[in-house]
Amino acid sequence: MATGLKITASIRAIKYKPLLCRQLPVVGDDELEKALSQHSSFLLKSADEANLAVSWWVSPKRTRSYPYARVYDTLGFVGKKVTVIPAIKDEGKDGDRDFLQWDTVSLMSLLGVYVIIGYYTDAKSSALYKHKITSQRFSMPEIRQKIGELLSYQSDALHWNMSQVEHVGEIAAKALEAYKRISQTLGVEMHGNVTALKRIRELLKGKNEFMSLSRGLAEKAQKRESVTKQPKEQLTGTKATLTIKNYLGGYYFFTADEAWIQGKNLYLAEGKHARGVKLPSLGDIKDGLLKMMLFTNLERVTIEEHTYNPIAVLKLTTGPGFTKYQLSDNQAKLLDLLRQEAKTNQFRILLNNEFVT
Repeated sequence: MATGLKITASIRAIKYKPLLCRQLPVVGDDELEKALSQHSSFLLKSADEANLAVSWWVSPKRTRSYPYARVYDTLGFVGKKVTVIPAIKDEGKDGDRDFLQWDTVSLMSLLGVYVIIGYYTDAKSSALYKHKITSQRFSMPEIRQKIGELLSYQSDALHWNMSQVEHVGEIAAKALEAYKRISQTLGVEMHGNVTALKRIRELLKGKNEFMSLSRGLAEKAQKRESVTKQPKEQLTGTKATLTIKNYLGGYYFFTADEAWIQGKNLYLAEGKHARGVKLPSLGDIKDGLLKMMLFTNLERVTIEEHTYNPIAVLKLTTGPGFTKYQLSDNQAKLLDLLRQEAKTNQFRILLNNEFVT
């Protein structure tokens, strides 16, 4: 197995048919705020009968609350797909603080998903930690305004998302002001503003600075991920870095959990692990499927100027004692649908080191 591979590729468009999307609830415009706290994804029915498929991120960091799975569930909708992402999520001094990154916006652009960058203005005190907040709620006027603009917007997600990035510094500044009010109201100490203000000053310089700043952080994260195994992964090889160029010349930085070469074929695997004798959770699987959308649409894949045929692999591993012949009815149906999705979109499923056909 090859290790430490540095892969470059290009991508023009995403062609993919998802089959595991759940049926989305339909909500009216007057229910939007409630939906953004109760439903991870939903169809929004506006006054003029035009629908949008909407998802939202609890945090701008993708490893929290399965945001990829939320986005995945909207991708079966034939109309516009929208996702709401907070510019900053501060849980208080006893919690985490995350910032929106350029690679997140990049991935949504590649998937044709329109991004609305929001911020939180309301929260409750945590019952477990003195300086932590929970149940954060979005500022709705800005989200409603952006949704109104999207209903008549005619250009593609990439151009919309690039225009939204222009204002990310202003939104982040509003987020910090909102957290200051929340801190005073609840008596909860938040993270210090020195680092955040530095980030905002750089973000306020505009889109190019944001791209440069976040791209640098994304490259560092890419290097970290290339040598770090997550607790939910059970992998036998070393991760590989994957740098993707789009049709406008923009570079995006991702990782493959595993990559290995067999002849002219380059296998790119995303790994999901379950500790017990069941398949990984549906959220984990959908999270992995977003990587399949990327890997199955790669072109001109090279390693050190050698060209390879990419083969996308969703690698599922379980605890000892698992057998696919003793799956529950629901898990068997899930595996069957997953097999159909793999066949339809031309990727492979590797279940405990055995390819599923």
